Amino acid sequence: MAKKKRGKKLIPILVLLALACVCALWFRGQLQPVSSAKGIKKQYIRYEDPKRLSVVLKDLEQKGILRSSFATRILAIIQSRPNLVAAGTYQISPGMSASQILRELKTPYKLIFRFPETNWANRTAHLLQNNSIVDADEYMRLVRHPEEFKDTVSFPLPKDSLEGYLYPKRYEVTPLMGAKAVIEQQLKEFQRTVWNGPERPKDLQRTLTLASLVQLEAGADRDRPMIAAVIENRIKKNMPLQIDACLLYGIQKWRRLTFKDYREIDSPYNTYKFKGLPPGPICSPDEKDIEAAMHPASNNNLYYVALPNGTTIYAETYPEHLKNIVKRKAAIAKLKATK
Repeated sequence: MAKKKRGKKLIPILVLLALACVCALWFRGQLQPVSSAKGIKKQYIRYEDPKRLSVVLKDLEQKGILRSSFATRILAIIQSRPNLVAAGTYQISPGMSASQILRELKTPYKLIFRFPETNWANRTAHLLQNNSIVDADEYMRLVRHPEEFKDTVSFPLPKDSLEGYLYPKRYEVTPLMGAKAVIEQQLKEFQRTVWNGPERPKDLQRTLTLASLVQLEAGADRDRPMIAAVIENRIKKNMPLQIDACLLYGIQKWRRLTFKDYREIDSPYNTYKFKGLPPGPICSPDEKDIEAAMHPASNNNLYYVALPNGTTIYAETYPEHLKNIVKRKAAIAKLKATK
């Protein structure tokens, strides 16, 4: 009789143990990745404001990234995870377990992105789009509407384009950040570095236009004021600037130009056909370019030629320039012979 009683007492315990095992197996299963397939690409999810963890987990469950928001919430309590998810972008995918997703939700995903000085806005827009930071079309729409940033900065904004004002440097950005937020960063840095810098340009638009030419033409820091001097000297003598980079900006393509291009492309940026500076900047000059534009070297040079070793040689007259071209060709030939 005693054995039968003990057996009856064990039944509820065994049932509870069985239920516990079932619950544990269910709980473990709900924490597994939605998909175990290899090669799943991570995706970005962005929250503009802080969100409660429970709200984010439900969102991820609805997106098919998480098996169970309920089970993951229990895991978060067990692991003492924060109850709030900070505003920002997060990199997650259906191939991650619930524990991995919770770990990713601790800190927003950030990139250190370099905005090249040599890029014009459209090239930067597509570079940003390739890194999932902005939509290129939206970026360019905002570039063409400077008035949308009148409350962002205090310096006088141009009328038609922010080209030249999108200050180049390394920025901390996030995927899905959006064009407006990125441009605001660039304009604020321009205000800090240029407008509130050691010396404020008197004619901002002209200075930036000249500085952008210096950026694309100067091979080294020492050449910046020298190139600026050549440009200013040619303008004073009513000579066309004949700068290829201007024409390339006009057609918005970076390629080798032909003699037909020089003659036939009817763009105000064709400085072979039209004299003086182009209508506006053609890239994003930095403080060194702007300094050179404000303080060109004092000389009478009208020509320059870049050598393959990175140096630039200058000439006051066309015959001298022709001799420098011969030197350049000889240097190129010598370099090819050594390869």
